[in-house]
Amino acid sequence: MIHVVGHTAIDYISHVHHLPERNASTHIIRRQVFFGGGAANIAAGIASLGEACTLVSCVGSDFNGSEYDQWMKGLGIRQEFFVNPDTHTPTAFMFTDDAGDQMTFFEWGASRAFATADAPALPFVHMATADPEFNCRVAEKSGFASFDPGQDVFWYTKDQLESLILNTDLLFANQHEVQHMCRTLGVTREDLIRQVGMAVFTMSGEGSVLHEGKNHHVIPVVPVTLVDPTGAGDAYRAGFLSAYVQGYPSLVCCKIGTVTASFVVEHTGCQTHLPDWACMQGRYHQHFGDLPEPGKRRF
Repeated sequence: MIHVVGHTAIDYISHVHHLPERNASTHIIRRQVFFGGGAANIAAGIASLGEACTLVSCVGSDFNGSEYDQWMKGLGIRQEFFVNPDTHTPTAFMFTDDAGDQMTFFEWGASRAFATADAPALPFVHMATADPEFNCRVAEKSGFASFDPGQDVFWYTKDQLESLILNTDLLFANQHEVQHMCRTLGVTREDLIRQVGMAVFTMSGEGSVLHEGKNHHVIPVVPVTLVDPTGAGDAYRAGFLSAYVQGYPSLVCCKIGTVTASFVVEHTGCQTHLPDWACMQGRYHQHFGDLPEPGKRRF
């Protein structure tokens, strides 16, 4: 069982020709509403690939019985929710320009309940964007901990990041998040890598890099027609984690993550084009050859 901790949200995704400067405006070319939230996206990706998954998240009184609630239950996601009846489910407003650059405004809403919630003790957990202190408490109690700060990296203090890195077995981040963590911690990229057992850094169209021990491997992207990059990182994590618990080598897990992400960016919305295992395996074969047999299941 994979536990995923973090936000469930409603996504308002807009496309603009360019992101505006401060005190300026821009025209919205296209706007759509989708199911989202980093943790929920990862949980949906894991469930679509056929792995058992529990989502630990916060929702408002508007969630129970909603279309999003029914969608999750249809995927088979087990819900462990802190329900905040005094507010609504978090909402994200995302703007992507013609160059693929993105800006996000996030309303926490019900997720403020993380601050006072009791952290569960979990054998295998991935911590996505959530309350920093809650993630710290989860990491301290966990067996195997995977962590990605996401765009909430700017909310973490030095002490919080030090605590999380100390208790993290697997770190995911993009190049911007890595730079910010290094500045906050006062360490080099190499120092950060040495402090965790394994690190996967994504680099948009340049692929990703797996750092494990003294070795590093570059994994190229799977070339597809890019429609919207939103949710690519979440899908990558879903693919990696699903493969990792099955016992696949870390490098193969990265390739599976890359393939899973390639489906998501072909459509707008983080959960609208998630592959099942058979679809993922077919595209994996096209770009990386035969998928090897997994080793002993880890969890």
